[in-house]
Amino acid sequence: MHTHTHQNGGGTGTALRWSLVATFAFVAIETAAGIQAHSLALLSDAGHNFTDALALLLAWIAFYLQSKPADESKTYGYHRAGVLSAFVNALTLLALSAWIFYESALRLRRPEPVNETIMLAMAGLGLLLNGGIMWALRSARHRDINVRSAFVHMLGDALGSVGIIAGAIIIRQTGWNVVDPILSALIGGLIVWTALDIVRESLNILLEGLPRGLRLNDVTEAMRSVDGVLDVHDLHIWSLGSSAHALSCHVLINDVPPSASDRILRGLNHMLEERFHIGHTTVQFEHVGCRISENGCAIPVSMEHPEHSH
Repeated sequence: MHTHTHQNGGGTGTALRWSLVATFAFVAIETAAGIQAHSLALLSDAGHNFTDALALLLAWIAFYLQSKPADESKTYGYHRAGVLSAFVNALTLLALSAWIFYESALRLRRPEPVNETIMLAMAGLGLLLNGGIMWALRSARHRDINVRSAFVHMLGDALGSVGIIAGAIIIRQTGWNVVDPILSALIGGLIVWTALDIVRESLNILLEGLPRGLRLNDVTEAMRSVDGVLDVHDLHIWSLGSSAHALSCHVLINDVPPSASDRILRGLNHMLEERFHIGHTTVQFEHVGCRISENGCAIPVSMEHPEHSH
């Protein structure tokens, strides 16, 4: 399993690197074309592509950092690097959208003529580029919020390119130059939509909230159903990164020998890994016989899941 993950990681890193080079090259070409065509929609899309290039750069850097092993200083490794870069990238998108809305409002007052032929050519090229990058990142996006943020950027750009193609055709057929600032405003709205979901999820991880898709009651009930578990309390679940989740809790069991408690621990870890994809667990056992004793003889036993400690 470890080898398979490593191979997938190498492929994702290569895809990010080549996507970064292609996107930066396209930004330069589209900016020049936007100036020549006098198209705010193309310039807005170039700005969007520039933040996509930034997203890919941050994703590539974070991907490298996430692969570094844990050390004495970063005992959990560098899982949060990707989440932090996704959060920063989403904020840059929101700032860019504000500029696009402002420029669009100015152009709506005074529409200016544009070169729709250049718009068509650049939008077609952009659609091919973004489609290719999305295809390269299609599998890794399910495992990593940082890669997914880059993928969502590319999806937004692909949709923006489709809109520019449609707008260029309308301008060519009708001469309505007001379509150009309208398109740029729509692209700005698309940017906001793509950024907000990334902001919410990355903030939830950075603030150590419950991982997306999990319900605390579901995990509690599942743990109580494991043979030998009497009760669960002080349960905490958080994300180390986009796909690495951690859990700590107190588990009440009967006053049993260590060999029996070890069996309960293995059952808990197996269930949490298989059902909820939680690989980092810290379980503290409390023995019911000691808990009800007047002498307070409870001796907590802290155990970790060594197979998944990073």
